[in-house]
Amino acid sequence: MSQLYDLKVKIEAKIKADGLDGTEVKGRIGLKSGCLLAFINPTTPDDPTAIAKLKQAAKEVLNISE
Repeated sequence: MSQLYDLKVKIEAKIKADGLDGTEVKGRIGLKSGCLLAFINPTTPDDPTAIAKLKQAAKEVLNISE
């Protein structure tokens, strides 16, 4: 699996654990990062720029940090 996919899984787990509206939160993260979570799968190649933007958006929206 890619780091990008691992990050997606972590974000989805946080959304579920916090009982948040997945569509709304994923949409907010997608708008902030420019990366739609729905298009990330286990074979998606890692892109350092996308990873950095997704991490930043997750931190802002969900207070997730690594």
